[in-house]
Amino acid sequence: MVPTCPIVFTATKCGKCGPGYPTPLEAMKGKFEKTDPASPGREVGKPLLARPAPRLPALYPPGPREEIVYLPCIYRNTSTEAPDYLATVDVDPKSPQYCQVIHRLPMPNVKDELHHSGWNTCSSCFGDSTKSRTKLMLPCLISSRIYVVDVGTEPRAPKLHKVIEPQDIHAKCDLGYLHTSHCLASGEVMISALGDPKGNGKGGFVLLDGETFEVKGTWERPGGAAPLGYDFWYQPRHNVMISTEWAAPNVLRDGFNPADVQAGLYGSCLHVWDWQRHEMVQTLHLQDGLIPLEIRFLHNPAASQGFVGCALGSNIQRFYKNEGGTWSVEKVIQVPPKKVKGWMLPEMPSLITDILLSLDDRFLYFSNWLHGDLRQYDISDPKRPRLTGQGKRVAGGPQMIQLSLDGKRLYVTTSLYSAWDKQFYPDLIREGSVMLQIDVDTEKGGLKLNPNFLVDFGKEPLGPALAHELRYPGGDCSSDIWL
Repeated sequence: MVPTCPIVFTATKCGKCGPGYPTPLEAMKGKFEKTDPASPGREVGKPLLARPAPRLPALYPPGPREEIVYLPCIYRNTSTEAPDYLATVDVDPKSPQYCQVIHRLPMPNVKDELHHSGWNTCSSCFGDSTKSRTKLMLPCLISSRIYVVDVGTEPRAPKLHKVIEPQDIHAKCDLGYLHTSHCLASGEVMISALGDPKGNGKGGFVLLDGETFEVKGTWERPGGAAPLGYDFWYQPRHNVMISTEWAAPNVLRDGFNPADVQAGLYGSCLHVWDWQRHEMVQTLHLQDGLIPLEIRFLHNPAASQGFVGCALGSNIQRFYKNEGGTWSVEKVIQVPPKKVKGWMLPEMPSLITDILLSLDDRFLYFSNWLHGDLRQYDISDPKRPRLTGQGKRVAGGPQMIQLSLDGKRLYVTTSLYSAWDKQFYPDLIREGSVMLQIDVDTEKGGLKLNPNFLVDFGKEPLGPALAHELRYPGGDCSSDIWL
């Protein structure tokens, strides 16, 4: 059983609290109060398991505005022979450096393919005052290295803390090609893998010590990995973790081949795991759900449902705990394909590559990378999402998205993965990706491009770069999990 940090705490000025926020709603408003207007009957110090997470009223005080963001920038598959780097971008409108890259931390190796990132600890350890969110984890999709970056000493100028070499991961875990990093309530860090060291499909999980960052082994039991891997999310109150599938590294590494789809080499399943026993207990086969990538439970830690974006299927599927205590899935949103002459397939899918949920679980956002637009859906009724906002086409295609804690600003980058960028959007390789910001109507719904915000990674000192996932120093909608 994975131990947990204490979950009985005072939700206001608790003296020495751990990282993040005690609940998603308090993250959204950005402060702790002795009484919570959204939950008038709540008692300070009452165990978290006994408290539901209520809907946040529209007039709730906003949380602290983000001032900087971190995002990895990639040079693999470009004309620049240089290491990938971590960019720090100033997003404070009051700053003279607004919309500028204020710091670049190059990695010590080339062709790593930095991709996603996570934290050494997060809101899952809010009750543990010994924990502090000071390290950003950068697992590499191709080299299988893990870079641990110190963002606590000087947040505006991160520095490298430790490098975990692939040989260590290969030897102790028989895994490689790393993707999602989540912090656990035990204080450990867990990172999903797409394959084994030889590039064959293997959906296992690397477990790191959260203090020393030594490789401890695999989270799953020996021989218990899924056939394919990608993303994952856990929900301890329901003793469950669910993981997704992309493809074996050998299949996707050098680009997309339609024949691999016909051969059944791309994923189409969700894997349900017993969180305490570290065992896979159920596999959900998704109807029309080719390449289920990003997965999100509702932020409410009592919720027994969530959503997954199926990239090639161009749909959003809702997974949920059924009356029998097992898990089921249903398609709730379908983006119609487009007929395009001369394309590699008869029809062009939208390719849903990233999804997010607002912290109050009211809105779902996703990007259609090939169709080039962003969408916002009201999920007040999760079974029947309602389209409330759609952004206009973005050059290069919107890809990674990140929402401000208060839900009012959506940040967007345009690079998916260097080999696929080169194939589908060759201009990205020549001109670099961009970072945009969308203003969000959180009351009626709606999206509007901020014309005053643009970070152009085509003008980087060493040449055009491919910017990917975004992180705020204090945590965000896709990094923090509540208990």
